[in-house]
Amino acid sequence: MAKLKILVVQGANMNWLGIRQPEIYGTTTAAELDEQIRQYATDKGFEVDIFYSNSEAETIDKLYEAHNKDVDAIVMNPGGFTHAGYALKDAILGIKVPCVEVHISNHFLRGIHSVLGVASKGVIMGFGLHGYFLGIDAALHLVAQGKG
Repeated sequence: MAKLKILVVQGANMNWLGIRQPEIYGTTTAAELDEQIRQYATDKGFEVDIFYSNSEAETIDKLYEAHNKDVDAIVMNPGGFTHAGYALKDAILGIKVPCVEVHISNHFLRGIHSVLGVASKGVIMGFGLHGYFLGIDAALHLVAQGKG
C-alpha cells in the first residue's frame, strides 16, 4: 500500500519566514520549518512535498497538479494570498483534494479575514509553527475518515 502524500503549500511571502516580521512569525526560517515538517513526515510515515510560491497563478497550477496526481491532502498557509486570493479559493473549491488552511498568527486578533477559509475543510491559526503539525494531523484525519 502506498504511503499517504501531503502537499504543504506556502503562499506569498512565506519564503521569508524568520526574516520578515519576526515579532509576528518568529525566527525559524523557511528551511528550518521544512526540515521539521520532513522529519514529522518520516516519523509519522507519510510522504510530503513542500511548495513555495509568491505567484498565485503558480500556486493554482500546483493545486490542479495535486488533483491529478496521488496527493491525498493539502496543508496550506496562503500567506499574502489570504486577503484577496479569490482565484485561489475557486481552485480549492474545484479540486477533490481536502485542504486545511493554517496561519501562524491568530487572524482574529489582527483583524484579518481569509477569503480561502470557506473553501478549506478547516482553518488552524494562532499556534505559531505548531499549527503546521496540527494542520497535518487534521489532514491525515480527514483522509483516514474518508472526508476528503
